[in-house]
Amino acid sequence: MQVQVQTDDHIQGGESLIQWAQQEATTKLARFRDYLTRVEIFFSDTNAGKGGANDKRCVIEARPANHQPLSAQADASKVADAFAAALEKIMRVVGDDQERHRAKQGHETIRTPDGRVPGR
Repeated sequence: MQVQVQTDDHIQGGESLIQWAQQEATTKLARFRDYLTRVEIFFSDTNAGKGGANDKRCVIEARPANHQPLSAQADASKVADAFAAALEKIMRVVGDDQERHRAKQGHETIRTPDGRVPGR
């Protein structure tokens, strides 16, 4: 599982923020490492540096192998809070998606090979 972090020009932290976010995401999403191929984390300041409540945004996009990307976002007044909230959300979304795919693979179908439901 590859973790990439991107920030806009108004987010402070530089390389230390990127390393911290990569480390946290890798640790928290470790149980999905065989399910996910890539995780992208985007930090932005929605007010472009002007300040204000809940102006830091974190969007996390997780890419399961051979499936559509999943995403979660959170806004907060601090980058770390937005990241923590978005990370909790994406863990829930990925877990639900993984279970949904497991359930599809493990269930028997009532349909016949030609796609019809017996008795209809």
